[in-house]
Amino acid sequence: MTVPISIQLYTLREAAQQDFPAVLARLGDIGYVGVEPAGLHDLTPAAFRKCVDDAGLVVSGAHIPLLTDENANALLDMQETLGNRDVVVAFLPAERFANADSVKRVADDLNASNEIARGRGLALGYHNHNWEFAYRIDGRTAHATLFDQLEPGIFAEIDTYWARVGGVDPARIVSDLGERARMLHLKDGPADDPESPMTAVGSGVLDVAAIAAASRADWHVVELDRCATDMFEAVEQSYRFLVENGLARGRARAT
Repeated sequence: MTVPISIQLYTLREAAQQDFPAVLARLGDIGYVGVEPAGLHDLTPAAFRKCVDDAGLVVSGAHIPLLTDENANALLDMQETLGNRDVVVAFLPAERFANADSVKRVADDLNASNEIARGRGLALGYHNHNWEFAYRIDGRTAHATLFDQLEPGIFAEIDTYWARVGGVDPARIVSDLGERARMLHLKDGPADDPESPMTAVGSGVLDVAAIAAASRADWHVVELDRCATDMFEAVEQSYRFLVENGLARGRARAT
């Protein structure tokens, strides 16, 4: 069965600051199945959940920081209200992947976060940027070195664009990780300088069809960090490319 399509809401952060419920409603109208929040833009978790439900969407996952004794209850209580069972550590700085010792400390932190999440019945994942693949440790990527040391239950949310910027073939990474790559971030663009504007999925240099063919993920998640065109146009174009080419499944809607 074709993988359902979601969107990381960081993509539409500027519009969300103006009218977050309208953003969610428009995504539902486009046909997205899920959304992946990275903050609620002043909505309460209950209000956000209602907007998601009203738009015919589901929460496919959520980006969070590392879990600690200080922040865990609030973050995980929020996920319970949202009806979400998958949380993803969204970002760790590049210097934490520079050598074997620092990667070991990252693994320790993620394993500790996983223990907290698992205690509440949630699964934990990790989302990469380019540096996890650009840095090499004993001839292997820092990302591979990290996942060797993570608890098996921790999944990968592979940002395929950043993997390409980091110098690796995203389809190969997705294939090698197999079922452990439970979520994919699909974005596109020139994949040269990290600061280059991105484009709608399907209009850049990534071989999205090959990536999707290699995927055993539960969700294909559109994310555009920045874009040279209107962001909502790029979001709609990404949806059409993925769904019309059979690379993701949109929401069935009444006609």
